[in-house]
Amino acid sequence: MSTAQATTISCPHCGRTNRVPVAAEGRPRCGHCKQPLPWIVDAGDDDFAEVAERADVPVVVDLWATWCGPCRMVSPALEQVATELAGRIKLVKVDVDKNPRLSRRFEVQAVPTLLILDKGETVARQAGAAPAPALRQWVEQTITTREG
Repeated sequence: MSTAQATTISCPHCGRTNRVPVAAEGRPRCGHCKQPLPWIVDAGDDDFAEVAERADVPVVVDLWATWCGPCRMVSPALEQVATELAGRIKLVKVDVDKNPRLSRRFEVQAVPTLLILDKGETVARQAGAAPAPALRQWVEQTITTREG
């Protein structure tokens, strides 16, 4: 994957479809209404540095597996948090079975494992699923502490 790759995001404000690069500087905005867009992308062993570690915003990393029930439950909650915090965070999803180097690097022993990266540095970590309000509180508390 490279910066030429993009994902399609529907704007939660006006409903228009936008192409959002998986890796870019700044923060994505809707081409129509100019509101911040949720930034939700996939990354793997080969492009994680470009997609996640070089991001201008804090990155929530979801280390998950297709066979994992709790992972499937937490995914919509994380997407909700990414939508609610559009412009403030980037959500990067990593399938641990397809990306063994990242699994080893982050010492994943249970899935889902959630990380928050700030300029490539792991600043928070938690394992297991949680509801959207708890995830949002965890993310906001972590990024507010880092900003202040």
